[in-house]
Amino acid sequence: MKTEATEPVDKSGAQRPGLLRTLEIDTRLLGMIGAFVILSLAFNLITDGRFLTPRNIFNLTIQTVSVAIMATGMVFVIVTRNIDLSVGSLLATCSAVMAMTQTQILPNMLGLGLDHPATAPIAIVVGILTGTLIGGFQGWLIGYLTIPAFIVTLGGLLVWRNVAWYMTKGQTIGPLDSNFMIFGGTNGTIGAGASWIIGALAVAAALYGLWAARRAKLAHGFAVKPLWAELVMAAIMSGAILGFVATLNAYEVPVRRLKRLFEARGETMPEGFTAAYGLPISVLVLIAVAVAMTLIARRTRFGRYVFATGGNPDAAELSGINTRWLTVKVFALMGALTAISAVVASARLTYHSNDIGTLDELRVIAAAVIGGTALSGGFGTIYGAILGALIMQSLQSGMAMVGVDAPLQNIVVGAVLVLAVLVDIIYRRKTGDGA
Repeated sequence: MKTEATEPVDKSGAQRPGLLRTLEIDTRLLGMIGAFVILSLAFNLITDGRFLTPRNIFNLTIQTVSVAIMATGMVFVIVTRNIDLSVGSLLATCSAVMAMTQTQILPNMLGLGLDHPATAPIAIVVGILTGTLIGGFQGWLIGYLTIPAFIVTLGGLLVWRNVAWYMTKGQTIGPLDSNFMIFGGTNGTIGAGASWIIGALAVAAALYGLWAARRAKLAHGFAVKPLWAELVMAAIMSGAILGFVATLNAYEVPVRRLKRLFEARGETMPEGFTAAYGLPISVLVLIAVAVAMTLIARRTRFGRYVFATGGNPDAAELSGINTRWLTVKVFALMGALTAISAVVASARLTYHSNDIGTLDELRVIAAAVIGGTALSGGFGTIYGAILGALIMQSLQSGMAMVGVDAPLQNIVVGAVLVLAVLVDIIYRRKTGDGA
């Protein structure tokens, strides 16, 4: 007979008291959330309440997306005991390819100008193919020619940045296609009504996930959390999702911009009319990437092979995993995600610039490491990397609002990265995780 466990039980059979263990909350995740909350409150206090305004949270969100998307791929790269120093430069190459496709290649070869319905989709597909091929090539050099990933991607850092420069002859390319720019932030949002619908669907999906996990445990005879603990987790998740949507919906479109939009349609804006931005399309892209990467990590054979290889490469190879081909696929995936980030980054700028993606490789690696990805391989989470990217961007944005000089910002970010690795090492020694 299956019963609900009132106390979680560890491997030794002893009861584990404590609210956090009853709720089965990841202490590492809780620590990151706590750090983010403290950081946000501190900056909000220093900036006289300007940091936690809907406008700043909206901007912070769209600024985080590009690095966060790449960080999800960097988790796989680091889990397999590799590193990719080329992502910032590869982003520049993919951005240059897409910009040239929109402004020169399609108009000259197919007669498709800017704002043609096919221009943006073709440019995005070309960019993703470019990133995938370059990433796969680097993976082939690493997996089959056994050149260390550090060397291959360090070379890529130099090569691809300058390939982008030669493609554009050092010029800024713009303006870009208006359909392409909807992935950039304020140029592409879904409004308040649609945002509430998306939020409700996300809550329903989260609740279904909790219910499905509980049902699966009961079906296999495993202990489950008390019902009250499940309800608490459901309330926390629902509150977080709806609170995020409410915050973004609180950021209203400026009156001048609304008037221009009405005038462009040949209409007069009604007196007192207001509208909210709502969820940016770029954030929806990040959510889609996060869900897809989580499913790949947890539910596919490829994901299991990635973590098995990172945990013990020799054992993985002896068990029949083609670790060389796996390396190619991991770096190809990293390249594809970098290209998607290039879409978001260049669309937010509304043009391609030669310095796009500069130092992004360091931000991406820092986000993955701060998010708990072990540099020794074998462990990492997608949600941790995204939260790490958010913490990094919050730190930089907060310092910028306070008026901290850029060099000092980089010093602080570097110090935080080293501290995060130290904390991770201490945590693993105490818990025995990954030892």
